[in-house]
Amino acid sequence: MVFLSAPAALAQSRLVSGKVLDVSNDQPVIGATVRVKGSTRGTVTDVNGAFKINMDAGGTLQVSAVNFVPVELATGSTSPLLVKLKVINKALNEVVVVGYGTAKRSDVTGSVSSVPKERLAQIPVANVLSAMEGAVAGVNVTTGTNVPGASPGVLIRGVNTINGRTDPLIVMDGVPYENISLNDVNANDIASIDILKDVSAVAIYGTRGANGVILITTKHGKTGKASISLSTYAGIEGFAHKVDPMNGAEYAQKYADWKQQAGVTNDFAVPNQYEQENYAAGKSTDWLSKISQQGFIQDHNLSIGGGSADVKYYVSGEYFSEKGILKGYQNKRASIRTNLDANITSWLSAGVNLLYVNNNSDGGRVNLQQAMEVSPWGRYQNADGSYTIFPMEQEEAFKSPMLGLTTTRNDRRQNIITNVYAEVRPITGLKYRINAGYTDVPTLFQSYAGRPSGDIAGGTANISNGETKKWIVENIVGYEKTWQKHRLELTGLYSAQKNTMFSASVTAKGFINDALKFNDVQGATTFSASSSAITSTIVSQMLRVNYGYDSRYLLTATARRDGYSAFGANTNKYGLFPSLAAAWNISNEPFMKDVKAVNNLKLRASYGLSGNQSAVSPNSTITTFTTTTMPSGGKPVTGVLADVLGNGDLKWESTYGANVGIDFSLFNERIGGSIEGYDTRTRDLVLYRTLPAATGYLNVVSNIGKVANKGLEITLRTQNIITKDFRWETSFSFATNQNKIVDLYGDKKDDIGNRFFIGHPVNVVYDYRMTGVWQTGEDPSKQDPTATPGDLKFEDKDHSGSIDANDRMILGQTIPKWTGGLTSTWHYKNFHLNVFIQTAQGIMQNNDLINFRDFGGRMNLPTGIGYWTEANKSATRPKLTYVNYLNYGYVSNASYTRIKDATLSYTMPSAIANKIGIAALTLYVTGRNLVTFTKWKGWDPEAGYGTSGDTEGNYPLVRSFILGANITLR
Repeated sequence: MVFLSAPAALAQSRLVSGKVLDVSNDQPVIGATVRVKGSTRGTVTDVNGAFKINMDAGGTLQVSAVNFVPVELATGSTSPLLVKLKVINKALNEVVVVGYGTAKRSDVTGSVSSVPKERLAQIPVANVLSAMEGAVAGVNVTTGTNVPGASPGVLIRGVNTINGRTDPLIVMDGVPYENISLNDVNANDIASIDILKDVSAVAIYGTRGANGVILITTKHGKTGKASISLSTYAGIEGFAHKVDPMNGAEYAQKYADWKQQAGVTNDFAVPNQYEQENYAAGKSTDWLSKISQQGFIQDHNLSIGGGSADVKYYVSGEYFSEKGILKGYQNKRASIRTNLDANITSWLSAGVNLLYVNNNSDGGRVNLQQAMEVSPWGRYQNADGSYTIFPMEQEEAFKSPMLGLTTTRNDRRQNIITNVYAEVRPITGLKYRINAGYTDVPTLFQSYAGRPSGDIAGGTANISNGETKKWIVENIVGYEKTWQKHRLELTGLYSAQKNTMFSASVTAKGFINDALKFNDVQGATTFSASSSAITSTIVSQMLRVNYGYDSRYLLTATARRDGYSAFGANTNKYGLFPSLAAAWNISNEPFMKDVKAVNNLKLRASYGLSGNQSAVSPNSTITTFTTTTMPSGGKPVTGVLADVLGNGDLKWESTYGANVGIDFSLFNERIGGSIEGYDTRTRDLVLYRTLPAATGYLNVVSNIGKVANKGLEITLRTQNIITKDFRWETSFSFATNQNKIVDLYGDKKDDIGNRFFIGHPVNVVYDYRMTGVWQTGEDPSKQDPTATPGDLKFEDKDHSGSIDANDRMILGQTIPKWTGGLTSTWHYKNFHLNVFIQTAQGIMQNNDLINFRDFGGRMNLPTGIGYWTEANKSATRPKLTYVNYLNYGYVSNASYTRIKDATLSYTMPSAIANKIGIAALTLYVTGRNLVTFTKWKGWDPEAGYGTSGDTEGNYPLVRSFILGANITLR
């Protein structure tokens, strides 16, 4: 497609200028070849797509570029010319973010993956990480808890640390953020998500890149009339899988079986007074039903974008609300974003990005664990309508699961993000950009548990406030130049960053009454308080060189130097992180010209060094003390004791990694994808070594450990059927990771106490191997002399004739050995069906739900898991009187395959949309967490379930059905 700025006219030999653009997005085509037909004269376009060339009157120009359809045009007497080229292979010309810049997919040398845009646009999720789950090879997203407002965890290419954080660095619109919650990012505002995975790609972020980098680009305004978009959805939530506790009859039978096994003789069908009264009256309680409710989720987003050639704007607002399926659980989020970009002069542009988010998770909550354990014959309410504190009176080990609803609980968080930038382009190819970012995250938590909740202290109030602030300033210089077949790009960086955190909390107990709750803590009998403040700074310099020859041979060299205030004033305060990557576009070679089956073939290889500073918190390199209280003269006095010995030579953990990959596209792009292999080695792990008591210190922190990761990743995209009205497409991802500890403390010894074993993954299950249940008539004397029928049978690993700590062994790992995802999409005219299946295999976990502690036959159990009796002779479950003296964790296979989501959508034809006065309309219905296939016995193999400590994270997997619409107005 060719556009001439004026009618052609005859002229003598002259200088012709023009610009070459991509017709699909009006972006410059860099390095396009412009030749005079029939001559040797030629040139290439610069970074702005511009060119100049001398030619004779009446001559013809030939314009060509890799992956674009070449064109010829006759020129007249007037220039400049505007030439628009049509893309041959759109995927190769897709622009991806690579850190401090962008690149065409065909020019990428490192391992950079992108989240499919259709998952961002069509999958209604509260957190964008949920849309990534299983969709990108090598990126393991895990939903540790399904509580509304909780954020999934994400792990990229395995565990590179032991004491440090494993979550990746988040970079949004070019500015890095630590500890940002992606719950705060409106998925409707996201234009693209790119993920840097290999060490050469992440080394550009130095000390913070070892765990990978997620690059988020938000939407910005475009030139033209204002575009108004409304995205809205609402739906219901329910249990994806329900684990029911025993009903009344099952519970009574369990108590009878317990009495028989315990040798207890009484005439009671159930153990306690309240239970006996309800049993006699035939009045049972379904506690799971009592704590449950119909869940509801909704999200409404309105955005306006547009602008002129000089000023572009994008403004959006969102309201999200989720009412959980357990009573009291809820999350509300309101946010507003403003992105403004302005071309002030031909050489100066500036912009600002503003985001404000308010999160609210207020409300007292029911307790799922207690609902599973309390007797179905227990008393639900007192005569006055209040909840019975101890439903199984006289038993006081079990409280009512409803008591949390009587408490007052405020849980709120805000996030204020401000980014501003200015870019100067003094000469062609050279630009200077300054980015300045500021974030402020204030948090508030208040709770009060009074007498109706069974608080024995006479009321307990907790108040905690926190605030995290960060500012960062980045100075970026870029230079690009193309000549003949060469392309050179230089990027330099100097940045400074400061993080500050302050928190304070107070706990007060013993109030005269419950009237003022946490609003009058000075009226309490006892107090405890704490506060902390942490400040850290980072200074960085970086240089990156990209070189390309004829779009065939590509080279990227990067070096970053970081200084971190948490280290001492010696040479270890600064670290240098270099990397090198190369790529060969084989499909652009002349000898591939006639190989029609291959549309794209590229080899990549890289090696680099990145760091992880998260294991070193501020002040951890200096000698620290802890406070203690002791009597002196009959009065308590506060003193200090030696705690951790300082180490001025401490430095960050360093990850060295190699990556090789091949990208391909075959048969007119009917098949495409990539295959990658990587091998990383992390050394100088930050570990705490125990010191002899004679030193006066408990620990010293040192750089002494090593871990390694290697793996294979495969991504495959296929277009299976293409007809006029019907298309079928699939995408497949597969990733495997082998993680192991290479060394710990330099002595080649395992750390059994912390479950760290050399040659094995960081996160392992170390326990006894259960081989069955001792049955009547079996002789345990040579293996476990104290065992009796109905006790669990364990392997005597060391053949000592008894079961003890030496018989524990590594039974598996808690992170998947391999993961995969399969997306299948069918298009029929304007209807689209998308089904996504994910799998995670090779996972072993302790199963706390079935690790029952029966408390003398009084605790309820999940129905269906069973227990041993003389009659059923179970080979997998112990008897009710079994005492788990070994603290066995009931290790179970937590692998699973899940139909994660399915979406049916309808896109209104543009002709119909035009008639009703809108630009576009899409209607869809989505189901999430539809079916899970697993051997796991419990709520969800992916989420944790606790039986001690804070059990608010015990929350069922949710299945949702959502109806939504995306509307764009003219």
